[in-house]
Amino acid sequence: MSTMDAKAISGGEEEASGMRSKTLDESGRLGEINRKQAIHIAYLIATLDLTFLFMQFGVMPYLAKSLGLDSVGFGYLQTTFGVFQLVGGPIFGRFADQFGARAALILSCASGSAFFLLMSISTSIPLLFLSRLPSVFMHGLPGAQKVITDLTTPSQRADALGKLGLCFGIGIIIGSALGGVLSTKFGIFVPAYVGLVGNLINTMIAMFWIPLPAKSKSDHRATEHGTSQSGSVFSIRQILHLMKFPGVMEVFIIKVFAGLPIGLFLIMFSIISMDFFGLEAVESGYLMSYFGVLQMVVQGLLVGKLTNYCTERTLLRLSVFIFAGVGLGMALMRTVWHYCIIAVPLVFAFSMLATITDSILTKSVPASDTGTMLGICASVQPLTRTVGPTIGGVLYKQFGVSSFGYLQLIVNIGLFVYLIKSKIPLTEMKSQ
Repeated sequence: MSTMDAKAISGGEEEASGMRSKTLDESGRLGEINRKQAIHIAYLIATLDLTFLFMQFGVMPYLAKSLGLDSVGFGYLQTTFGVFQLVGGPIFGRFADQFGARAALILSCASGSAFFLLMSISTSIPLLFLSRLPSVFMHGLPGAQKVITDLTTPSQRADALGKLGLCFGIGIIIGSALGGVLSTKFGIFVPAYVGLVGNLINTMIAMFWIPLPAKSKSDHRATEHGTSQSGSVFSIRQILHLMKFPGVMEVFIIKVFAGLPIGLFLIMFSIISMDFFGLEAVESGYLMSYFGVLQMVVQGLLVGKLTNYCTERTLLRLSVFIFAGVGLGMALMRTVWHYCIIAVPLVFAFSMLATITDSILTKSVPASDTGTMLGICASVQPLTRTVGPTIGGVLYKQFGVSSFGYLQLIVNIGLFVYLIKSKIPLTEMKSQ
């Protein structure tokens, strides 16, 4: 082979190598754009889903009353909804792990369509109770969390999950207002029609804009150590197996108990706002909107920024410590203005705890089981809604509003001491 031929071959190889490198760079940039687009679509789906959900929350008491359901019966209706959500959360998570985030979001949105369809034809109490059945698979927020978890690195996860708080705040504000306006001006069933059409649109968005899961080699290795591919979607044993991973049980217990007293208070808030604060219905609505704005600012903007500077261990301890201070403030509050001041650290601690624990728990299990873990996390609020009315009613009736504050203070002081002394294995990681 001549020297000129060798140089030509060498030059051709270098040119080919350069073209491959350029192609890989372009492919990487394109992949990054597609990931960001999918995450933004997940935020959109979560916002719409939460808007429709809070819209029906505001309308449901009036619909139930128009059908002749008394306060006790309405309590049973709410408990039924909570139980279905509680049971369905982990099952929905395993479905997401086995079939992908897109299939899970489609299932959630389709279930929402069935939910609002049955609600729109609920002309009797049995039909109204039947309309709660599809809520077993109505988990738009965990579905969006699964998309974000799959498409972000562990160091980006807390920030990306925290921005879902912006969706939550928008859902509270728009959903609560929209439900009242539509039902007042156009009829009690119109919000159900809007929710039906909206969920059908959400289903189409998920079908065409959320990408299919792409399995990498690391995903296959994670699957070998995970549980999602073994057993059926309804396997309780495989779901509970995740609690055996290092640190998972401890962090989950903190997640449940740190916010439980506040959760009980919020469940009783409609009664407390009338009896203790003396608020009218309109004023209670303004207070809910205030909460929504705080949620948007704190969880949508502040939580993500803090993850850039603090480790998750530090933020977990901080949220529990602030929760203890909130409990003391609640024990001493006397007016609604006191509560408006306390609401700022309350929303901060609540948002921080939810975001950081979700981030820690999804990092503590194999990548193939993050959906199941998110489903278990999503069952915390339904659990509170299920047991809350009974426990909260007893506390309020026997000991008054201050009892919620003292319980919050005692529980979180205990958890804070436990966090300081314990050696829970957490990933010390900050966002880049």
